[in-house]
Amino acid sequence: MGNEKDIVLLSSDSDQEEERTVEPVAKKIKLSEDVPHKHFEKPFMESSSDDSSETSSRDSGSSSGEERSPGSTREADSNVSPYEGNGETGTKDEVSDELQYYGNYASDNSSTSASSSSSSLITVPEQSIPKSVEGGVISREVVSETRNFLKTHGTMEFLNRHLPETASSEDLLSLILKLGILPREISKFSEKDNLIELIKILHRAMKRVISMRTRLDDVYSVDHVLDKIKSANRILLITGAGISTSLGIPDFRSSQGFYSQLQNLGLSDPQEVFDLDFFHTDPNIFYSIAYMILPPEKTYTPMHAFIRLLQDKGKLLRNYTQNIDNLEMYAGIEKDKLVQCHGSFATATCVTCKYKVNGEDIFSSIREKVIPYCPKCDKARKKLLNSDDGYVPESYGVMKPDITFFGESLPSRFHDIIRQDLADCDLLISVGTSLKVAPVASIVESIPPGIPQVLLNRDPIDHCSFDVTLLGYCDDAASYLCNRLGEEWNLDHPLYDKIRGPNGENLSLVTVDEANRYYEVVNSAEGAVQGVNSDNPES
Repeated sequence: MGNEKDIVLLSSDSDQEEERTVEPVAKKIKLSEDVPHKHFEKPFMESSSDDSSETSSRDSGSSSGEERSPGSTREADSNVSPYEGNGETGTKDEVSDELQYYGNYASDNSSTSASSSSSSLITVPEQSIPKSVEGGVISREVVSETRNFLKTHGTMEFLNRHLPETASSEDLLSLILKLGILPREISKFSEKDNLIELIKILHRAMKRVISMRTRLDDVYSVDHVLDKIKSANRILLITGAGISTSLGIPDFRSSQGFYSQLQNLGLSDPQEVFDLDFFHTDPNIFYSIAYMILPPEKTYTPMHAFIRLLQDKGKLLRNYTQNIDNLEMYAGIEKDKLVQCHGSFATATCVTCKYKVNGEDIFSSIREKVIPYCPKCDKARKKLLNSDDGYVPESYGVMKPDITFFGESLPSRFHDIIRQDLADCDLLISVGTSLKVAPVASIVESIPPGIPQVLLNRDPIDHCSFDVTLLGYCDDAASYLCNRLGEEWNLDHPLYDKIRGPNGENLSLVTVDEANRYYEVVNSAEGAVQGVNSDNPES
C-alpha cells in the first residue's frame, strides 16, 4: 500500500485488516491493464484550506488556526500534548484514520437545502475535482443520501449501484467525495498505483461511514438537553482544558496556548519538555517552565461548580478529565467520581525512591523555577556528590509531579472502569475539548447508539456526531443551563450571578445552524466574564 504519511488519518485500522477486508471492493472493480489510471496533478489538499472548512475560528485563541497544515504528518506535528496518549503509554499518537471529513459531514443527518446558504456546500479545488462531481461542489443532500444508502443496503449493493463495472480512478474519487470524505495527497502516487490506493481509501471511507453514529431524532434542541439533564441519573462527563482557561491556565494547542508560548521562548520542540527521557537527563528543562501550567490553589470555575452540582444531585456517573490541574478536587468532586486520564499535580513522586508527597508541597519550588528534591534521598545525594568521582545522575532524588509524560503508562483507573461506565451511562456531555486524541476521544465513539450526546465548547467539532452542540464560553454555558433549569440548580459559585445577571438577563441563546443543531450562549453584559484563552484546546 502507499505510504501512510500520504493520507490524512482518522482511525487506527491495521494494515492487516485493510488487506483482508478490501477484497470485496477489488472484486467489483476489475483490475486489468485496460483500466484507466488517472493521475491527479495537484495534491488534493493543496490551497484548499479555505474551501474545505465550513467553520472558522471564533477568535484568535481558538484551535482552528492550529490545525495541521495540508502537508504535515503525525511525525511532523509538534502541537500534541503529552497528556494525549494512545491509551497505553504517554505517546504522541492522535486519534487516527486515513481520511479527512469535508466540513461538518461527520453527522449523518445534517442535510439542508443546497441553496439555503453557502455553508451547505463544500467547494473543492477545480483542478482536483472529477468531472462527475458537478460544479466542483458537493451538497449535503448528496452526502446524506450516499451515506444513508451505504448504511441501509450494505457494501456490495452500494458498490453495485454507485460504480460502473470497470471503475476508473475518477469514479473512485468521486464516490469517496460523495461520502463526504477527502483523501489526501493523491498526486504522490504513481499512475499505476493510484487506482489500487484509491480502492483502499474507499474501503476505509465506507468502513468509517458505516461505523458513524446517527444523531437521535428526538434530541435536537437545548430544551431537549435540559430535559435530558433533569431525567438522567448516570451522566458521563468528558472535560478538557477549556473548562479551566478562565482562571488563566493555558490550554496546550491554541494560538495562545502553552506550546505556542514555549515556541516563543525559542524551544525547537516544545514536546521535549514532557519527554520522560529528557526529564531524567535534565529536569531543569521542565522546571524552568512548569510554573506556566501550575494551577491556582483552592479555586475553581463555574463549570467545575456545575460538575459538583451534578454530583450532589446524584446524577454524575463519572467525570473523565484530560486536565492535570486537579481543580476538580478543589470543587469537591469525589475521587470515586473522577478519572484523571493524564494524571495531575495532586501528588508528586521521587523518581529515585518513589517517595510520594502532596503536589502542593512542591508548588513553591515550581513557582521559583527550581528543582524540588526528595527529603528521603537528600543524604544519599550529598554522599554521592562528595564521593571520589562526584557523579550524580541529574534526576537523582528529583520530585516529579504525577502527570503523564511521554514514555509513561497512563493511569490504570481509566482502563479499569471505562467499559462499565460506557454500558451504564444515560447521557454524555463533553465540555471544553476538541476530542482529537486518545484515549478520551474514543469514548464518544463507544457510547451505545441510543444514548444522547451533548457538546459544550467554544467551537463546533466536525469529526463527532453530537445530538446538540452548545457553543460559547464554558462558564457561560454552565450558567445558562443552570439558570434555565430553575432555582434549585443555582450554582454555588461567586461568579454565577455576575455571569447570568440578577434575573438571568445577561445570557441569551442564539441559533447558529439549526440543521446541524448548533446553538450559542451569548453574554451581553459589559465586561462579561470570559476565558483568558480559547475554550477549544487540543486536548
